[in-house]
Amino acid sequence: MVGLGGAVATTAVAGLELVRNGAAGTDGLPLAGLEVAGGPVEETTGIVGYDSLVIRGWDLDGSDLRKAAEQHGVLDHRQLEQAGPALSGVTPWPAAGDADFCRNVTGGNVVLAETRRAQVDAVRADLRRFREEEALDGLVLVNLASTERWPDPAAPALQTVEAFEAGLDADDRAITPAMVYAYAAITEGVGYVNFTPSLAADVPALVALAEARGVPVAGKDGKTGQTMMKTVLAPAFRSRSLTVEGWYSTNILGNRDGLALDDPDSLESKLQTKGSVLDSILGYPVEDHVVRIDYYRPRGDQKEAWDAIDLVGFLGQRMQVKVDFQCRDSILAAPLALELARLTDLAQQRGEGGVQRHLGWFFKAPMTADGSVPEHALHRQETALLDWLAAGAAAR
Repeated sequence: MVGLGGAVATTAVAGLELVRNGAAGTDGLPLAGLEVAGGPVEETTGIVGYDSLVIRGWDLDGSDLRKAAEQHGVLDHRQLEQAGPALSGVTPWPAAGDADFCRNVTGGNVVLAETRRAQVDAVRADLRRFREEEALDGLVLVNLASTERWPDPAAPALQTVEAFEAGLDADDRAITPAMVYAYAAITEGVGYVNFTPSLAADVPALVALAEARGVPVAGKDGKTGQTMMKTVLAPAFRSRSLTVEGWYSTNILGNRDGLALDDPDSLESKLQTKGSVLDSILGYPVEDHVVRIDYYRPRGDQKEAWDAIDLVGFLGQRMQVKVDFQCRDSILAAPLALELARLTDLAQQRGEGGVQRHLGWFFKAPMTADGSVPEHALHRQETALLDWLAAGAAAR
């Protein structure tokens, strides 16, 4: 995991430990207890069990994960004590960061590699060492780092594999830290998941490389709270022919993700993914679709997402829907990151490389191999995922 010391990753590591030792149930893990093709998903598909997962990774903060978890304040005291020994035993590797792409989140645990090529080499060495030391059967890299500002997507270095390779050698700063990790993973035959809004494996050069190497890639930006609700409600409004005249969304949060988004350039990356779902679901543009995200430190990880929706119904009569989702940001995101690791590994077991379109259920801006508009409606995305799981089970 990139961003191992963050709120989502520390919650994932702690949660995995608590589930393993019986101190917590499997609430919030979408695949736990799932039946596919007449049996438990682990038995019918061969997907790896939670007990077999080993998590390590990078972070700009070198504190052990117990210290990090204490700072984030997601776990209660009892959970922190029960997961504490496992958390204390994990310290992040030095990260390949660049303050120019994420100005509000910095740290001293930085890999000693100044150029993009040197950063790639360091990440690849970490992946190889991890695979060997833990005797891993499979390996997936999940990006949980803070949101980066976007480079120019049309930059020449991002268009072809050859141009990307030349860009690494020339230290081209159109190549972002997220792309460094994505490229390193793909070249090591490691599945890559982008849970952030940052531009990473979805540039043409890396999509082509993943297809050529047969490596599964998926992303971007985990769909956890407010956007998940949108992709449930918008199809319902469409099915009842209720016209969405306007949709105002605002978020307040005070965790490290919120701090990163307090930088306007990082915020713009996030707003691009949060604002992209409505028009394609409804089939028409919602001109008054407003999305706001505000960093509010006292709230910590207890995010509040508030929606005010204006509808027009029969005889032109206007109606309103109000939604106030007082959610726990990392509690929603961490189990999805774990499931994505398992599903991406399953794709690797099946020999299915390139863009994993069936994993769109997890993302605000799902990748498509041909650049076409992705499906955003949650119920259709779920059907695609379950169909993929069932097809693989039938082929075993």
